[in-house]
Amino acid sequence: MSLIVGVSDMKVSDDTEATLVTYSLGSCIGVAIYDAVARVGGLLHYMLPESSLDPEKAKKNPFMFADTGIPALFKAAYKLGAKKQRMKVIVAGGAEILDQKGVFNIGKRNDAAIRKMLHRNNVIIDYNDVGGVVNRTIKLAVNNGDTWIKVSGKGEKKI
Repeated sequence: MSLIVGVSDMKVSDDTEATLVTYSLGSCIGVAIYDAVARVGGLLHYMLPESSLDPEKAKKNPFMFADTGIPALFKAAYKLGAKKQRMKVIVAGGAEILDQKGVFNIGKRNDAAIRKMLHRNNVIIDYNDVGGVVNRTIKLAVNNGDTWIKVSGKGEKKI
């Protein structure tokens, strides 16, 4: 059973029949987390680095922003028994799709936001596929943590 994670969305599951999927990661970042002991997986698809850009939107949807969505992702996984020190973390996206001249650098700013936040909280990124000018898709199988990243023009690879 696929659980689709839309743009500015997050899902966490301990259902071993579930596969979490998010599509069309351009400048957005997808963060997949997995705890193999608790068999808990989570996936976040955030659009922007800082909730201070629009505090009203952040209140309505914390998953739109890195600084509110990432803590929400980890906290939801902890509620299902996951532990930070066991977490596998995979990050993808952060491309410059609509901004190839680098005017706004949303992809780079999104990548910098997650790196800074995870570093500050002593969380290591296990796999990173960020940047460029391509869209990506992430799939995470909750039963065993298998993760695939599909890169436009390059196909899908298991991490």
